[in-house]
Amino acid sequence: MKRILVVYHSLTGGSLQMARAAADGAAAEQEVATRLLHATEAGPADVLAADAYIFVTPENLGSMAGLLKDFFDRTYYAALDKVNGRPYATLICAGSDGRGAARQIERIVTGWRLKSIAEPMIVCTHAQSPEAILQAKLIGAAELASCAEIGAALAAGLVLGVF
Repeated sequence: MKRILVVYHSLTGGSLQMARAAADGAAAEQEVATRLLHATEAGPADVLAADAYIFVTPENLGSMAGLLKDFFDRTYYAALDKVNGRPYATLICAGSDGRGAARQIERIVTGWRLKSIAEPMIVCTHAQSPEAILQAKLIGAAELASCAEIGAALAAGLVLGVF
């Protein structure tokens, strides 16, 4: 059985909704086990046990969330040269454009030599005021369906041997 690790951080719920949708999409493939873990709970053993990854983060100050960065800090060297070629996808819940967070994740996973299966999916909430930034997020059905499609595509690709 193939395994997908979905690692996320979410403060206002948007990234969690996206992570759950992607995990649900991947779980539809019966030959794939999907594990959804908060960034603080995921460790090197989880990274090494997975065949593919989905990284989900809010955009914080133009960057990925600090707790997702902490996940990478704690797992990077344990996985270096042990996960080469594995596929991944990135989902970002952004208040502005999300590109800074996407670039940071891309730089890290380039070191792991992972293969992207899609361009980073960035859902922009346009939250710019302190009140809007801290407000609970509600991700739209179309965006959640896209997250689920990314999870399903990753799972199908694993089963078919495409990745």
